[in-house]
Amino acid sequence: MSTTETAVAPLTTQEAEALIDAARAAAEAAGVTAAVTVLDAGGHLLAFRRDDRAVLIAGETSSRKAFTALQLNAPTADLVEAVQPGGPFHTLPTALDRPLLFIAGGVPVRRGDRLIGALGVGGGAPGQDHEIATTALTTLG
Repeated sequence: MSTTETAVAPLTTQEAEALIDAARAAAEAAGVTAAVTVLDAGGHLLAFRRDDRAVLIAGETSSRKAFTALQLNAPTADLVEAVQPGGPFHTLPTALDRPLLFIAGGVPVRRGDRLIGALGVGGGAPGQDHEIATTALTTLG
């Protein structure tokens, strides 16, 4: 008996730009100066934008949040407790060559049930970054 997998279209540059635009609009509505990163399923940069007024580190945090959400296929907001002392992922933030960042603001991007990329937002409070990211995801339908 053979199984077949249905091909899933990858995240496109056009979709990545739409995510950036939606995140920027959500950030502006929330009064947050943010940086936004979109990665494809392989962890490669598809789109990035940092508000001129955002702190410089927001670019790094948005990228790391996206990478973390991609690698663990979960919103970073859902992983914060797992890296606390005694948590199952306590040593994970420093275990890899490319550090993970367990702060809310990173979300996986899925098409159906398939992981096709990730979105990271940095610059606001963690809850604000998470809200901006999840709001932006609604643009993909």
